[in-house]
Amino acid sequence: MGAPFKKFEAHASGGPRIREIPMRMVLPNLVTVLAICAGLSGIRFAFENRFEIAVVMVLLAAFLDGIDGRLARMLKATSKFGAQMDSLADIVNFGVAPALVLYAFLLDRAGSPGWIAALLFTIACGMRLARFNVLADDAEQPAWQTEYFVGVPAPAGAVLVMLPLYLYFLRLGLEPSRPAAFVATGFTVLVAFLLVSRLPVYSGKSVKVPGDRVLPVILGVVLYILLLMTYPWYTLTASVAGYLLFLPLSVRAYSKRAMREGEKVPPSDIG
Repeated sequence: MGAPFKKFEAHASGGPRIREIPMRMVLPNLVTVLAICAGLSGIRFAFENRFEIAVVMVLLAAFLDGIDGRLARMLKATSKFGAQMDSLADIVNFGVAPALVLYAFLLDRAGSPGWIAALLFTIACGMRLARFNVLADDAEQPAWQTEYFVGVPAPAGAVLVMLPLYLYFLRLGLEPSRPAAFVATGFTVLVAFLLVSRLPVYSGKSVKVPGDRVLPVILGVVLYILLLMTYPWYTLTASVAGYLLFLPLSVRAYSKRAMREGEKVPPSDIG
């Protein structure tokens, strides 16, 4: 009588064997995994009431998540596996982590409405990312529309929704009270709707810096980074305020461009 089970042989039928993979192909995926670790660590620190480091970890996750794709393209290391990993990291770092950090800090004081707001933000972020993944390769869109996102992009939404934490860290006497929790709940829902809206948001992808202005631009970027490192909460609060003021200007610029191009259609889903 033969053995009830056959010996398992991984490649008995001539299946694909694991081949050596260049380090340049691994590096972008490693950055993506580190981004996920940072985002999840931010959640842990939030539930340990270490909110400042929790916010730093979420922002670090957003930064790492923003460079992994660019790193892959620069190293010519793009792959389907990396694209799927990046999509999973996006929903964790831009949707789940900011929502849970804010909920642990303030939204839980609003009870069920606070939790509903956190859920709405996370779901809106997932829908925003799914829309981007499905329609990013739309070949029928006018070329000039590629300069605009449709709705607030997920990384910006993650930075925006944590505004209540920045204000608290400024030590302006604002406390995580129940009334503040309801205000933050409303703000979170607003950001969620901005994510899934069809608001045209200028992406800046096509901006080209004139040669005689390269040095001032570099100096300005360095200044912003230094301010962010030295006065992080003031800089982030000012950045959020500036971005919110930028949104209606972006809509106005899009409308003018659409009139010049003779377009009467909304922007394509590309960002």
